[in-house]
Amino acid sequence: MSNSFNPLVSVTTCFLNLEEYIGEMIESVLAQDYPNWELILLDDGSTDNSTVIAKDYAQRYPDKIFYHDHPGHQNLGLSASRNAAIKLANGEFITFLDGDDVFLPQYLSHQIYLQQNNPEAGLICEATEYWYTWTEQDKENVVVQVGAAPNQMYYPPQLSLQLYPLGNGASPCVCALLIRKSLLEKYGMFNAAFKGMYEDQVLMTKIFLNEPVYISATCNNRYRQRADSMLHSSHATGGYQRIRKRFLRWMLSYLQEENLNFPEVKQLVEENLAYSRPFYLLVKDYLWKVKKRMQGKKVLFH
Repeated sequence: MSNSFNPLVSVTTCFLNLEEYIGEMIESVLAQDYPNWELILLDDGSTDNSTVIAKDYAQRYPDKIFYHDHPGHQNLGLSASRNAAIKLANGEFITFLDGDDVFLPQYLSHQIYLQQNNPEAGLICEATEYWYTWTEQDKENVVVQVGAAPNQMYYPPQLSLQLYPLGNGASPCVCALLIRKSLLEKYGMFNAAFKGMYEDQVLMTKIFLNEPVYISATCNNRYRQRADSMLHSSHATGGYQRIRKRFLRWMLSYLQEENLNFPEVKQLVEENLAYSRPFYLLVKDYLWKVKKRMQGKKVLFH
């Protein structure tokens, strides 16, 4: 099933009503120049034609693509769906590809190359191309590097201090990660209590605080920019800061429960919480809306 030179990689995709995009996503996995992969399609209760499309691909590629849904075709949310997909995965390594994003053909081969050359790394992260031209030909795509010096290893708690949501550096996108399945199981996978915003950040925070992470400057994935994304919607409704405050409180509890002695991280979390007063939140949301109108595009973090 896998070996040290050609390990099996499980690409996990959770989707909900993405009939317009899911075929293109699957085709990008089929186009990979790395041969030893499987694609786990986890349907989170879709009611459109994406279910039919996913099942059709699974029937046509029965040894590579596998369709699953929750009992009764329920909608259980992204974290619960990702956890279900991880449990079904057979690969030594896991990647995440949302149903509307794509990998470029070298994505898997290059991520495995980086992992084999940096075997200490618990997580491999690369840059991400923010993809506007799929619908707006007058805009240019933007390659967003992870907000830390690339092509090197980082040790706890460096990235927690440097990257969003505590630092100023851009956090890696979920479609730019390669991680061992054993580490996902070790750290409890995704926290189903966080639905919507910060689902990815809870997991990455655990990794950043416990494992070496390799940051690469390469970019072999595209993150489709859509006006109905969770980040855009949360800012537009003023809910972003409320969710952020909940995450920061979780992070303080995690540091204490795991006896992680990183006083500089704890201090930074507390400083961020101190700026969660109601007036400050109103100002932050107002400034974000002004910035959005001026730039005419999304912010470059998620």
